[in-house]
Amino acid sequence: MTAPTERADTERADTERVDLSVVIPAYNEEERLGPTLDAVTRYLADNESRFGSWEVIVSDDGSTDGTREVAALQHPRVRLVAADRNRGKGNALRLGVAASSGGRVLVTDADLAAPIEELERLDKALSEGSAAAIGSRAVPGAEIADHQSLLRELLGRAGNLLIRATAVPGIRDTQCGFKLFDGDQARAAFADSRLDGWGIDVEVLQHLHRNGLPIAEVPVRWSHRPGSKVGPLAYPKVLADLARLRLRRLRPADVLVAVLFLALSITLYSGRFFDPDHRYLTDSLQDQNQWEWFFAVTADSVAHLRNPLFSDLQGFPDGVNLMANTAMLGVSVPFAPLTLLAGPAVSLSVCMALGLAATAVAWYWLIVKRVVRHLGAAFVGAALAAFAPPMVSHANAHPNFVILFMIPLIIDRALRLATGTRVRRDGIVLGLMAAYQVFLGEEPFLLAALGMTLFALAYAAVRPEEAKEAWRPLGKGLLIAGAVCLPLVAVPLYWQFKGPQSYHSVLHGDNAGNSPLSLLAFAERSLLFGNAGRANELALNPTEQNAFYGWPLILVAFGIVVRLWERPLVKALAFTSVTAAVLSMGPKIRIPLTEAVYPGPWALVRKLPLFESVIEGRVAMVCAPVLGILLAVFLEKVLATQRIGTVYFGLLAVALALLPILPAPLKAQQREAVPDFITSGMWKSYVGKGESLVPVPLPDPGYAEALHWQTTADLGFRLPGGYFNGPYGDNRIGIYGAAPRYTSDMLRDVRYTGKVPVIGKNWRAQAKQDFAYWKAGVLVVAPQPNDDKLREAVDALTGKSGKWTGGVWVWDLHGGS
Repeated sequence: MTAPTERADTERADTERVDLSVVIPAYNEEERLGPTLDAVTRYLADNESRFGSWEVIVSDDGSTDGTREVAALQHPRVRLVAADRNRGKGNALRLGVAASSGGRVLVTDADLAAPIEELERLDKALSEGSAAAIGSRAVPGAEIADHQSLLRELLGRAGNLLIRATAVPGIRDTQCGFKLFDGDQARAAFADSRLDGWGIDVEVLQHLHRNGLPIAEVPVRWSHRPGSKVGPLAYPKVLADLARLRLRRLRPADVLVAVLFLALSITLYSGRFFDPDHRYLTDSLQDQNQWEWFFAVTADSVAHLRNPLFSDLQGFPDGVNLMANTAMLGVSVPFAPLTLLAGPAVSLSVCMALGLAATAVAWYWLIVKRVVRHLGAAFVGAALAAFAPPMVSHANAHPNFVILFMIPLIIDRALRLATGTRVRRDGIVLGLMAAYQVFLGEEPFLLAALGMTLFALAYAAVRPEEAKEAWRPLGKGLLIAGAVCLPLVAVPLYWQFKGPQSYHSVLHGDNAGNSPLSLLAFAERSLLFGNAGRANELALNPTEQNAFYGWPLILVAFGIVVRLWERPLVKALAFTSVTAAVLSMGPKIRIPLTEAVYPGPWALVRKLPLFESVIEGRVAMVCAPVLGILLAVFLEKVLATQRIGTVYFGLLAVALALLPILPAPLKAQQREAVPDFITSGMWKSYVGKGESLVPVPLPDPGYAEALHWQTTADLGFRLPGGYFNGPYGDNRIGIYGAAPRYTSDMLRDVRYTGKVPVIGKNWRAQAKQDFAYWKAGVLVVAPQPNDDKLREAVDALTGKSGKWTGGVWVWDLHGGS
């Protein structure tokens, strides 16, 4: 940054150090500066016995009025330094403090909103060992004489709250312009500053905080002064300045890590990423159609101010409880503009690629902050946490298990609570984070909480003294977090569990746990040793390969635990990983190559609320970040040694553990074309207001291409059936798809078997009843396996032949059937 030109309008006769320097930044302060200087110089002259020798420096920021002349005519101890042009308060303070020679430096605004007499309070705090004493309007004992207008005050409080959330821990009022510093620390802090605007107050305090220097926040008297330069946009400017500052201070290595993670994510999704409208992830089964529908319906709700928690666009006429499904409002709402602009396929593709990269960056940040200092070791650990085989498996189809960037942030905030330094503030922030994570994904949040609980119990067992000190602030902070989170999520959660189309639990069968062999085997998308047949024998489907870490990684992890067993962190991580792996095997653990079956610990929790809907095999995903952290700890230790052999064999072991599970890009294929009947808008002449378009067979979790039709048609028609979670029966048990009806079941059987039952009077009567229930306007059979048999069945049910139009067969139901 080019330094501004400055000049001294009043030269000092000597360069002797003084006890106190008062720096007053000024820009066009001709009217207010004179009385302020009179008050300051008179007070300091009268109190030299307390404050010692002093000087006043007016730092002019390129004023265009008579500010400089006013300063030059004042007391002989008043000096002027001036910038060649207006740059901002930060620049003026930097110039003024650099010109100071005081053992202490007071900065105060030209309006003297905090009276100079308040210096006594700040001086007392500085004398007690603080490096800075800042005047505050937000701590007990502060007095505000003349308030601002209500609007300015509300804007100021909101802005200050946002600044506090990103500024210096524990400081409530960073922007009061009355601060006293140790002189040398002030000159160092302001010299290190880069901001020219209002944000310099926060920047300087952050400098002191980073260097471990104590800061005292002192209550002062304060009154609003007319003509204040702080306008409604001042706080947004501060936030913008702080954001720019953080970007400037990013280490090149951190930027490189983020770029590498983004490149890895895009490579993984390369089969779809560059043409999402026409490419489909093969192993997503029907989930890509479902998630694009979620993004489309959310964007439509945002655009038309509809309830984002419910829709009857599929599952018509009953509808879909979106909160009881994984609609991920935490990303689908922010991505609504992109969805409306480019379509749900593009929006989902970008969201998943960015989300996976952001998750990796978040794990990297946590590992660097809490575990290791070596950036390379942290990169390897974060890469495993985000790109481990189970994460890649879910990357095919489940954004809620890919976009997990909040989980490392939540872990960090919980660890802060355990220190007991800022329990209330950290509790509030944790509550806000938890509320947001609820709208990103409740099941991964539950699994993360399970993993954190296992770790906490293990760490408490090996470090009981630390646990004894931590449990009270942690418990208090969690209570505060709950008090913040619950009001924010109460209505959505009530809607989820008690609202329309809510359900009690989703049944996944008795074989949703992992085989012990799956922990040692290789996933389908493992680049070197992937075997689709073997992987699918050990998993529910390609999107649920929830373990598959490979025996080399498990072997290396075991060696790391044995080698570093003396570390409490390693003991806690080992317990967490082993326990999560065992839990993931389900309520019954089948011993491979034998007929032996033993009860698993999952049986103890499987029927508890929330846990009853969890696919237990997913608990093994907890192992991904745990193994990543173990690798990071091991790598840092290996790289810190001076022995070449240790480094070589340590790196070789990690390479041999990771190379077999490197992921190949996800499989993609050409997407099934949407019929011209839909894309051209022909459907509009068949579907009246309040009616539905009925694909034959109805869309379901096995084949939901009709959802793609619907999003292509900008959600212009409703569909019966669909792919979602909804209730079934009087007990409202959760099932995948709409509650079946006789006609929908029969048509589905025809598609998959190619056999048409004898359709007589009873079947036609039932079909008429079901068509009426769906409020069907038109039946549509697209080209598909056994479409000739489907046409035969529909002809018999309706009593008329279908019409070929727009690439599909249609049966217009208006006028009877």
